[in-house]
Amino acid sequence: MEFNNLLEELNLKFKDPKILKQVFYHRSYLNEVKTVLESNERLEFLGDSILSLVVSFYLFQTRPKDTEGELTNLRAYVVKTKSLAQAAQKLNLGSLLYLSKGEEQGGGRENPQLLANTYEALLGAVYLDSGLEAVKTVIEKTLLPLFANELKSGPPKDAKSSLQEIVQEKYKQSPNYKILETKGPDHAKKFLVAVYIKGKEYGRGGGNSKQVAEEESATEALSRLT
Repeated sequence: MEFNNLLEELNLKFKDPKILKQVFYHRSYLNEVKTVLESNERLEFLGDSILSLVVSFYLFQTRPKDTEGELTNLRAYVVKTKSLAQAAQKLNLGSLLYLSKGEEQGGGRENPQLLANTYEALLGAVYLDSGLEAVKTVIEKTLLPLFANELKSGPPKDAKSSLQEIVQEKYKQSPNYKILETKGPDHAKKFLVAVYIKGKEYGRGGGNSKQVAEEESATEALSRLT
């Protein structure tokens, strides 16, 4: 999908095409070109914050009876690597990425974490170029429809709690979470966490906090156990 097709899909017009192009510069690509470019990481940082704001406000408005904890759980369920990657895949963002040869050969265009980061960078670029209302429109068109049922029925049961109950009942012990990797600057850390049951890995998850990454790993573990 070319840039024009993407803009048509989102019903957007970019005043500054350079900002849109920056969305797709992965940091690995910068090592292979002589031109001085900026990667999409700063846009990703901005988009991450705006995404949290927009989804929080949406939930605050549409679910007036939910407690703070319920709203937090539902937001974490929506704003996670897997769902952002799904939104990115629907927009075919991976095909537009500028990657190093190594990242390309390693399947970077299909990497969920990389796709999720690109989606956040796109939101950051839309905000800079067209403002908050445009970002809200993009999120409501590309991300929230993936969770239509959950947004109506309420927050699903916390995955970590569900996993704890199942493992405790079945194995008489608790699941063990381990951080496998942390990367990124201090203001935008990314965590990769695995969950182990009786010493065997059952799931992995990534996110902007250990809690989100643990929740994702627990969700994957539940899909293997149930």
